[in-house]
Amino acid sequence: MPKRVKHKKRLTDVNRIAHTLVQLSTQEPVQEFPLSFISQYMAQIGSKGGQIGGKRRLVTLTTRERIKIAKKAAKARCKKTKEL
Repeated sequence: MPKRVKHKKRLTDVNRIAHTLVQLSTQEPVQEFPLSFISQYMAQIGSKGGQIGGKRRLVTLTTRERIKIAKKAAKARCKKTKEL
């Protein structure tokens, strides 16, 4: 069952509404980063994580486990070419 969306209650007091509007209008604008900067940053983080993960996995796996994984991958590749 999906969670219910809780909406904020609307303000009914005129003074509170005015106070809220003044606060919103006098806030300093939030500086947003350009999308290209965020994309570059995320790409750097992702590539770093992949490099660390592969090296760490190589150290922690035994030779038999690596062979087992390689065979499973080869079967999956072979299955793809047969389906095409």
